[in-house]
Amino acid sequence: MKKILLVAAGLLGGLSNPAVEARPLTIEDVASLSRIGSADASPDGHWLVWDQRETDMAANRGRTDLWRLDLTRKGAKPEKLAADPVVNESGPSFSANARWVYFLSDKGGHQGVWRIAIEGGEAMPVTGDQDIGGFRLSPANDRLLVWADRPIGAKTLADVKTVGNGGSARIYDQLFVRHWDTWEDGQRSQLFVLPLVDGKAAGAGVALTGGLVGDTPSKPFGGANELAWSADGRTVYFALREAGRIEPLSTNLDIFSAPADGSAAPVNLTAANKATDTMPAVSPDGRSLAYAAMQRPGFESDRLVLYLRNIATGATRALTRDWDRSVGSVDWAKDGRTIYVTAQDVGDEAIFAIDVDSGKPTRLTGEGSAGSVIPTYRGLIFTLNSLTAPNDLYGIADSGKPARLTEVNATKLAGIDMPTVEHFSFKGANGDTVWGYALKPVGLAKDAKAPLAFLVHGGPQGSFGNSWSYRWNPALFTGAGYAAVMIDFHGSTGYGQAFTDSISTDWGGKPLQDLKLGLAAATARYGWIDSGRACAAGGSYGGYMVNWIAGNWPDGFRCLITHDGVFDARAMAYETEELWFDEWEHGGPYYEKAADYEKWNPVLHVDQWRTPMLIIHGEKDYRIPDTQGLAAFTAAQRRAVPSRLLIFPDENHWVLKPKNSVQWYHEVLGWMDKWTNTN
Repeated sequence: MKKILLVAAGLLGGLSNPAVEARPLTIEDVASLSRIGSADASPDGHWLVWDQRETDMAANRGRTDLWRLDLTRKGAKPEKLAADPVVNESGPSFSANARWVYFLSDKGGHQGVWRIAIEGGEAMPVTGDQDIGGFRLSPANDRLLVWADRPIGAKTLADVKTVGNGGSARIYDQLFVRHWDTWEDGQRSQLFVLPLVDGKAAGAGVALTGGLVGDTPSKPFGGANELAWSADGRTVYFALREAGRIEPLSTNLDIFSAPADGSAAPVNLTAANKATDTMPAVSPDGRSLAYAAMQRPGFESDRLVLYLRNIATGATRALTRDWDRSVGSVDWAKDGRTIYVTAQDVGDEAIFAIDVDSGKPTRLTGEGSAGSVIPTYRGLIFTLNSLTAPNDLYGIADSGKPARLTEVNATKLAGIDMPTVEHFSFKGANGDTVWGYALKPVGLAKDAKAPLAFLVHGGPQGSFGNSWSYRWNPALFTGAGYAAVMIDFHGSTGYGQAFTDSISTDWGGKPLQDLKLGLAAATARYGWIDSGRACAAGGSYGGYMVNWIAGNWPDGFRCLITHDGVFDARAMAYETEELWFDEWEHGGPYYEKAADYEKWNPVLHVDQWRTPMLIIHGEKDYRIPDTQGLAAFTAAQRRAVPSRLLIFPDENHWVLKPKNSVQWYHEVLGWMDKWTNTN
């Protein structure tokens, strides 16, 4: 599997740009960048196709096209395959004979499946006028598995929501009432299989989920990686969490199998495990089902272990139980002897090859964050990004080193100087080794010091690692003249499960110690950091930590920025939608564990608030509702603390719209400039 034909790597010579006067990165640059999305390679390894988003700033949205690259032709350059200027084309998938590319398109006002010949030409519709969320082709390309939001118990795609009579009230008898950024409306994401005849879907399909009540793929972030066809095309495997009485308390996704013709009810293959089972993937010979599973019910950040199930006998064994990393994706090598997984590893998101016989992991990629793994008969293709570079497509060559296939932002990034990145470690809480990143702004004069953006990641089981972000991008802070420091405090991912577990029931304890020690370590190590002119900023848990810092480290910073952060733990316990998260993190429901919630509750320390604070929230954030941000602003105003409130009525827990992102950065950097440039 080490051999791969990547002569297209030579294309980079054709993407060089003439010398351009260097300048720092700005939010306008980032908002305009091309973004590589999902990709697929033809079974013969000849073609690579991906969807690529371009920003339409005037319309305040992104628009996606399909691109292709000939992997066999030296010097080949990417070219558009499907690019209707008024619609989106996304989610490409090759036919088994490599002649056709199937994809999603919203042409005609609804999202359906289309196809286009790899040589180009006119795209043709595959499905009718039924809106669908996504699809997977059967191995023989004679059936199409689609998922779509339909009323609970829908028998076909034609069963759509009916408009009721009466008033405008929403009526509920159980949770969820709302989830992520959407009010529940009686529909669920469900699976349907349609026959394909000469590339055209026939009929309205048959439902596969039977009497199950739940979403497959899961919401809000599930996708095609939660679904799989059997090698013979007779069975579909899917992950689903049954709703039960209080769905927000359960992380119990299970893997089900169902006959593709809908002739029998789904069978739960992982009923014995009450925690998460997900990412089913069938081996090339059709004999084994690989999947990832957690052990602890109710914990969404438990370690995902790779398992292997004998499809015929049901015998199951854990492949990576002794490997202290959490599996992020599952893909079989074409020879069936290796499973490729991604996993966070000390700041990076790397690809590992797992030997099927021994379970031994071998790291294949170096620094940066890899994803979208595509095994082919000629090798491996994937995306790769870092703190200073957005996603591009790469392949693993004979040397075992990644070879770059695309450089989609070469022109847009020409002449932009990226910061210097330093990866450092120090002794944190309990004397444990803690890692962080420090970024030095370009053009800083010798012996000069830069004010500091001290960035706190969310999760809290997350990482401010070596990856590119279109939301919290450290290089944008350095482009504005700030040094940037990020600490992967206790609770961060990629350092072993015990380290990740250590934040639960200790939100304001070891993490705050790590941040204090990390700031001191970075300041001592890098003379260009001016910690006396520092601003702390964070979102989600990072926003919580900023609220906690306001009352427990009130003289540490010139200013604070809290985005979608928890302000009052008691209110959060009853306002958030995914109850399993808050109850795991604090040891149980509030009415049983009130003291544990209140121990780390920022609202109890408002009497110490005195640092100028910018408070940001999205009105459609149902994970940490906007009342938390409103309450924090009220507290700051009541305390006469200089403060500002920035509310986005059209954003959820994240800021996604291009114009809103630009506004966000201008407000954030403006706030920092105001307070770090004062004496």
